[in-house]
Amino acid sequence: MLAYTYVDKNKFALAERPVPHTEHPRDAIVKITLASICTSDLHIKHGSVPRARKGIIVGHEAVGVVTEVGERVHNVGIGDRVAINVETFCGECFFCRRGYVNNCTDEHGGWALGCRIDGVQAEYVRVPYADCGLNKIPDGVSDESALFTGDLLSTGYWAADITEISRDDTVLIIGAGPTGICTLQCVLLRSPARVIVCELDERRRKFVSENYPDVLVCAPQEAEAFVKARGDHGGADRVIEVAGSQESFTLAWKCARPNAIITIVAMYDVAQSLPLPDMYGKNLTFKTGGVDGCHCDDILALIAERKLDTRNLITHTFPLKEIDKAYELFENKRNGVIKIAVKP
Repeated sequence: MLAYTYVDKNKFALAERPVPHTEHPRDAIVKITLASICTSDLHIKHGSVPRARKGIIVGHEAVGVVTEVGERVHNVGIGDRVAINVETFCGECFFCRRGYVNNCTDEHGGWALGCRIDGVQAEYVRVPYADCGLNKIPDGVSDESALFTGDLLSTGYWAADITEISRDDTVLIIGAGPTGICTLQCVLLRSPARVIVCELDERRRKFVSENYPDVLVCAPQEAEAFVKARGDHGGADRVIEVAGSQESFTLAWKCARPNAIITIVAMYDVAQSLPLPDMYGKNLTFKTGGVDGCHCDDILALIAERKLDTRNLITHTFPLKEIDKAYELFENKRNGVIKIAVKP
């Protein structure tokens, strides 16, 4: 089969690889019908993910059809259309039982697909712990509608949940890339008093304004004054940082009111530090870490009910054999790209 592989730092390449088969009774094999490219894939390409293994097939965002199941797989069967979870988790360990599936203690627990084991930018993928890592797509939900269930929408849903949003809150989302838009949709489900999106790119600010007219939009250079003028208590009650730069990290705590909650969703290329003397007395609560992607059935139900719709994020589609071109476009943010769908 054709697959996109991690060769070395700054080098991915198409290769012929064997079609995978189940290796464990809890495995399933999925024929990929639609995949996507994530910014996390670029972090691997740039060498910013030390645990990523050279030689693996990359990619972790996809939907497909189950073609093979192990004898201990009960929740999905051959022929089922499924969304694939970004995380591998056993469902049985201390952390999984408490919903902290990103910290699953299995050797492949957490973000494994396309990082430590072969991923989804290929024609087929083996999914360990398939009863946990695969979710049936409801009838009437298209591949395009379900594509971001297991990663971007799971991230946004998780971020909105742990940020403890109330109806009186002013919520600031920093970053209007694909993860930021998915986070925005999940925040809006909670009906806060106001939502502000801060984004550097003018085209993405326009995208937010056109598609979410009730959301306030600002640029980073005006963000601190903009948010403080509109928050009821001198800043945002809740901040979700999705952009992943030094500047956006700094904006997150500067735009927060005292005793606010700041949730860090972004993955950074370099370490960030807390300037504690500068923020002393603000009494901020920071929440950080990888997504706990265990709400995919809830997300798929919301998609089926048309309460979540991320199809407008797919701006380009490429065949798998042209994935090099897709990566070049995505990495350089050309032609108004937001997300790219890849068809095997």
